[in-house]
Amino acid sequence: MPRTVLITGTSSGYGKAIAEMFLAQGWNVLATMRRPDPGVFPMKTDRLRVLPLDVTDPGSIGSAIAEGVQTFGAIDVLVNNAGIGLASAFEATPDAVVRQLFETNTFGALATCRAIIPQMRRQGSGVIINVTSSVTIGPMPLVAAYAASKSAVEGFTESLSYELRPFGITARLVEPGYAPTTNFTTNGGARMKGLIPVEYAGFAAACFAKMAAYPTAYCSEAEVAQAVLAAATEEGRVLRYLAGADTKMLAELRWSSSEATYVSKMGEMFDPLWPVEA
Repeated sequence: MPRTVLITGTSSGYGKAIAEMFLAQGWNVLATMRRPDPGVFPMKTDRLRVLPLDVTDPGSIGSAIAEGVQTFGAIDVLVNNAGIGLASAFEATPDAVVRQLFETNTFGALATCRAIIPQMRRQGSGVIINVTSSVTIGPMPLVAAYAASKSAVEGFTESLSYELRPFGITARLVEPGYAPTTNFTTNGGARMKGLIPVEYAGFAAACFAKMAAYPTAYCSEAEVAQAVLAAATEEGRVLRYLAGADTKMLAELRWSSSEATYVSKMGEMFDPLWPVEA
């Protein structure tokens, strides 16, 4: 009997790649998106259902879960992938934009978890995977609000993993790096307009130049999909699954270096004013 996964944010990028990976592995897939477009997945199979799900709408979440259970029986894995991005100077970022980030990236993930937990608890099993970002490991300039929205999910997931273990439910994190091949930055273009004011223009240009000369390869959609599949299927108590050479580099730096070394290396990579004269 095939297992079933529900994935949020599957219209493109990581979510689409994750859905395709699980389909290739023989799973039943509930591919959800705010505005369903069956054309995203050209394959024809009874193991795929494309459903509407807006993570900021509790009614929408509940309906998608109910339809998924009705279609395939149980939902074995939830992948919280839906999210929105932002590059901005925090000084110029309105509260409304910050709240929009948190509504989707943070509260949306929490709401979807809350909705699926009762079903998983009753069946005595399940895996919840929250997709965050490498900025939770190595925050770079101009992503303060975005990093905050994703870092909240990291703390939530680790605490939740202990809370749910007695019920046979596993909670895990997948931490992707930056993938220029996705639509993530493009989709946030309108949201970011005017949020890097002229006073920050030179600094921002220098930051983006440093990013263009990144010391490792960037992340790919396939690497994220593989990490999510591993998080969904592996036994044991691993909490974090890294996706991409850039995430692995930052994790090594964060967890295996002194604070002084970490700050110095991050400055070299991301801070145009580095080194700071004593």
